[in-house]
Amino acid sequence: MDRLKILVVDDESRMRKLVKDFLVKSNYEVMEAEDGSQALDLFFEVKDIALIILDVMMPKMNGMEVCKEIRNYSKVPIIMLTARAEERDELQGFQLGVDEYITKPFSPKILVARVEAVLKRSLQIEAEELLEMGGIAVDKAAHVVTIDGKQIELSYKEFELLTYFMENKGIALSREKILNNVWNYDYFGDARTIDTHVKKLRSKMGPKGELIKTIWGMGYKFEVE
Repeated sequence: MDRLKILVVDDESRMRKLVKDFLVKSNYEVMEAEDGSQALDLFFEVKDIALIILDVMMPKMNGMEVCKEIRNYSKVPIIMLTARAEERDELQGFQLGVDEYITKPFSPKILVARVEAVLKRSLQIEAEELLEMGGIAVDKAAHVVTIDGKQIELSYKEFELLTYFMENKGIALSREKILNNVWNYDYFGDARTIDTHVKKLRSKMGPKGELIKTIWGMGYKFEVE
């Protein structure tokens, strides 16, 4: 199994080495950046970074600015290191999407434990964001659907409809229930709009469209043998 990649961003080389040594001992692959600008370049270049350990106070671009920029593109877990323990700094970090806050000086062993806890939580969320059955894969976070490895293009409502069907596999769903859950309660249109969307969805799914069964006089059911 490939080692998870962690990006350590700190302008102090001594601090980077300390953190890196402990992470490498725990079987992580570590990349280093000495300022915020370099961190962003590495992040977008490497693509599969699993977690970022980010210092707040840095030249060129501070940790808060880096976090804000990354959050425009990614939900990658971020642990913020800071010498400042003021509440307002921590609140700002959490508002920007920081997952954990560790104040310097800290125990490297505690940092590794926090890294492991944040990664475990992140992997659980990722698993919940992915639905796979019958050769169909729905990535809810990326809003991507693939059938037998080939991506198909769905409208927003078609995507929501397929997701709802798969999350309720084997359950007979009335048109009213589908309308309330996919279109929400504020929709006052005709329930026949569901039939139109299901027809289009089945067409785009090709042979896999047959997994959406019609329950006559009631609604639909997603069924995988």
